[in-house]
Amino acid sequence: LNHPGSATTGPLFGNATTEILLFDRNGRFIREIGHKVYGFGYGHSIRYDRYDNLWLVDKGTDSVIKFDPTGKVLMNLGRRPEGFDSAHIEHAKQADARAVDGWFGSPTDVTWDQDDNIYVSDGYVNSRIAKLNKYGDWIKSWGKYGKGGKNADENPYSFDNPHNLQADRQGNIYVADRGNRRIQVFDRDGKFERFLFLNAPYDKTHHPTLGNLPKDPATRPDQTEPWAICISPTTPQYLWVIDAEPGRLYKMTLDGKIVGMLGSSGRRMGQFNWAHAIACPSDETIFVADMNNWRLIKLTLFPHDP
Repeated sequence: LNHPGSATTGPLFGNATTEILLFDRNGRFIREIGHKVYGFGYGHSIRYDRYDNLWLVDKGTDSVIKFDPTGKVLMNLGRRPEGFDSAHIEHAKQADARAVDGWFGSPTDVTWDQDDNIYVSDGYVNSRIAKLNKYGDWIKSWGKYGKGGKNADENPYSFDNPHNLQADRQGNIYVADRGNRRIQVFDRDGKFERFLFLNAPYDKTHHPTLGNLPKDPATRPDQTEPWAICISPTTPQYLWVIDAEPGRLYKMTLDGKIVGMLGSSGRRMGQFNWAHAIACPSDETIFVADMNNWRLIKLTLFPHDP
């Protein structure tokens, strides 16, 4: 469990510091990992690689940190702002950001291909995807800040906050291009392959949990914003996606067909409020980090029941 921050002293995001808390499968607390690690500021995503190494993507310190299974720091990517350069670039200025190799600007997520190359969605400021080898050496990046076009199916490589990313078994990279209301799929070298959309009809008169309802609800977009994604280790693999509004969890094939969905935005059981992470260890068990409800939700599904 990645807790984004608490009200302790520090220079970042309202004096926040990240905590990584380990629980067993029944929700019993075991221990804290990485207590007082320098690169903790505002954890945005947490992932395990296939070797059971734990990776924290820290939006506040512009870092991606690798821990071994015992909690020892093995690698740090990026650099925490400090001293004279501690003034963080405002998100509103992302269109003017100048991405630099090896540096991140509010990164959001991490994934790996079958050769253990590292991919980072970089993120709120730089609006690009970074690729590094397994040793952390910089290989390349692709993408920049930009709008997707009127129909959200234009201008590939343009990102408006790449908020999550995952790789399938073939090494294709799926990027939740949140602000452009689409998922962009690339091969492992950054070649664009296709768009995927959350375009199932929804009740546009439902009031958002946060924000105003438009005077004319019909003007709300048909495609909704992918906030968090996960690809299952099953055969076949499935893409799990969640949005903020209408607050639904979607099960999709890797070519973008929606095969199931559940939930709505809100504060009751079965509802979500700005979910920021998904873990999908199987088709039967899904974990959702329900950020603004201050809870972690474990969903037990029965996909094979008639």
